[in-house]
Amino acid sequence: MGAVQLTLGGLSVLLGIVAWGMFFATIARFVRVIRLGQPDSTRNGPFLPRMKTMIKEFAAHTRMNKVRSVGPWHWLVMWGFLIGSLALFEAYGEVFVPHWGWPILDDFPPFQLLMELLGVGTIVGILVLIVVRQRNHPRRADRQSRFAGSNFKWAYFIEAVVLIEGVGIIGVRAAKAALGAHETPTWAAFVSNPIGDLLPASPNLVSVFAFVKLMSATIWLIVISRTMTMGIAWHRFSAFFNIYFKREADGDVALGALKPMMSKGKVLDLEEADPDEDTFGVGKVEDFSWKGWLDFSTCTECGRCQSQCPAWNTGKPLSPKLVITQLRDHAYAKAPYLLAGGKRDMAGDEVGLSGDDMYAGIDVLAIAESQKALVGDDGGVIDPDVLWSCTSCGACVEQCPVDIEHVDHIVDMRRYQVMIESSFPSELNGMFKNLENKGNPWGQNAKDRLQWTEDLDFEVPVFDGDLGDAEYLFWVGCAGAFEDRAKKTTRAVAELLHIAGVKYTVLGSEESCTGDPARRAGNEFLFQMLAQQNVEVLNSVFEGRERKARKVVVTCAHCFNTLANEYPELGGQFDVVHHTQLLNRLVREKQLVPVAPVAEDVTYHDPCYLGRHNKVYEAPRELVGATGATLREMPRHADRAMCCGAGGARMWMEEKIGKRINVERVDEALGTAPSKIATGCPFCKVMLNDGLTARQSDGQASDKVEILDVAQLLLTAVKRQPAAAPVAPGAPSLDDEG
Repeated sequence: MGAVQLTLGGLSVLLGIVAWGMFFATIARFVRVIRLGQPDSTRNGPFLPRMKTMIKEFAAHTRMNKVRSVGPWHWLVMWGFLIGSLALFEAYGEVFVPHWGWPILDDFPPFQLLMELLGVGTIVGILVLIVVRQRNHPRRADRQSRFAGSNFKWAYFIEAVVLIEGVGIIGVRAAKAALGAHETPTWAAFVSNPIGDLLPASPNLVSVFAFVKLMSATIWLIVISRTMTMGIAWHRFSAFFNIYFKREADGDVALGALKPMMSKGKVLDLEEADPDEDTFGVGKVEDFSWKGWLDFSTCTECGRCQSQCPAWNTGKPLSPKLVITQLRDHAYAKAPYLLAGGKRDMAGDEVGLSGDDMYAGIDVLAIAESQKALVGDDGGVIDPDVLWSCTSCGACVEQCPVDIEHVDHIVDMRRYQVMIESSFPSELNGMFKNLENKGNPWGQNAKDRLQWTEDLDFEVPVFDGDLGDAEYLFWVGCAGAFEDRAKKTTRAVAELLHIAGVKYTVLGSEESCTGDPARRAGNEFLFQMLAQQNVEVLNSVFEGRERKARKVVVTCAHCFNTLANEYPELGGQFDVVHHTQLLNRLVREKQLVPVAPVAEDVTYHDPCYLGRHNKVYEAPRELVGATGATLREMPRHADRAMCCGAGGARMWMEEKIGKRINVERVDEALGTAPSKIATGCPFCKVMLNDGLTARQSDGQASDKVEILDVAQLLLTAVKRQPAAAPVAPGAPSLDDEG
């Protein structure tokens, strides 16, 4: 052991003690800070399904691989970090004793091959990721970068450390090979052995490479320990916990039903809630649950959510990534004040600390941060235009590789703004009043809910107190009953069910809005009122029937999601199917037989609340195929489909910023050169119709293109048009009449 080894080894140990001490102290601080969030007992179990999900997501990179150009390379870097830690700790021995290696393992060729693969994989993986970042750099004017708004200094630092670590692994191995420290067959050292043949046999070289490897890791530890908001580094540790504690224990993402409004770790019962004691939504960062704080801490700033967000892609100020990073920065800046016991009431007055010098010892920046409004256009953490631009389409949640629950957090903030601050877009006032007074967002009279049945050549059965032999309750929905374009879908479904001989009934005036727009807008009280009323009606309708026989068919994707996923929380257990699912089954079972093929090109738009939120992708596509039409997929389809712009109660809000989302979606649809654009939701149909009309009026779309529901397309194929009557010789034809 020479002077070089003693010097470099001594520095490595001394700095390592400092770095590791800082690291573990920061971990302890993380725990204290994250516990500032509200309790949430729903994340506690079950253990085995959650552990299975965590192992699957990190080991197989199931969510990271949603971007295939990134997933495999990140997988290499991840394993290089996890198992490559063996090489890091081995370096503490190598810097002192160049010949040193792990006992037993050092003479085991398969282990040497593993370390070789980790070193090479780390270098190759990070080089590809560096290229990916540069190719998507926001300096490029011809694209909207998913990295816009991300901290590039942090990214470059992490990339440099990872690259040095990979080079360090191979460098030490090559220097040891040159020194003849161990006899490793070339198949187990296919890179380091050839490089070692070019290097001098020097023990000092081994120590230098080991020192470089140790110093890069030491500097990394010191920097991240001083920067708790560096999610791109800390996700290496927190992602495991964030995945394990995701909302859905079965491993699904936080879509479908919204997270119930909670207070003090329990679902809030609005009938017993105390405004002085309970929290209604999120009005301060400490109102988020501890899982929310863990979400903020885990964001890697990869921007996948941002790249998929319809608001961001049409020039709106909303970026799901920036919402999370802004909440993170605010939370950690405010944390010293909260840890000291600080607390402010709704008026902003201090109620947690007292005394003449109550802020003594608290960072002045933390005190200033505590005075910021969470949502506000005058220095608030989140701008109202950001909060209300969200369509709740779920693209951000679907794409996030570390399972951040953006939509739940946004709706929680909306809940506080609506229910406590009464601060929301003015257009929602009318919608809320219509829902409360008329039971539908259009403000129509309940007695008019059956107008869509007029002029049908068969009778639509209406519930009269007894379901009889009806197999399904047909939930028409507000749009299907009152909106002229959506009525065509309702009529088509009713006619198809009639042709197929399916026994069904409708509620007529007894039906009311499911409450979806109220809940997504943050008006939880109104949602609960509507939902409880509907559950009571439906339970009485299905009284005496077992769970599997309580069948409901729905044409609206939003009604489908609410009835299937949210009503069970309120005691409404029903077997809910979307009309595309039922019709597809009827076609498969030959109860509906297409006889007049639709020989046209059709593109299909996935409704967010049917597709991403409920994973119904194949049934509507199979129906399009069954009609004889040629399906043309848009670039963004299935789980990457772009929203029509109606979700999140945006249907009833003016779109004043940027390009209209429905026009953007129609432009994409028109790019497939279809003659028809099909969908499976009345909201989507209305929005796409409006977008198409705009494009037809400015001459950018043919007047022959039309928007149809899949049910209308199927009806055309099933219902053979009557043949024209023969014209007698010499008789004038219709074309001759003027």
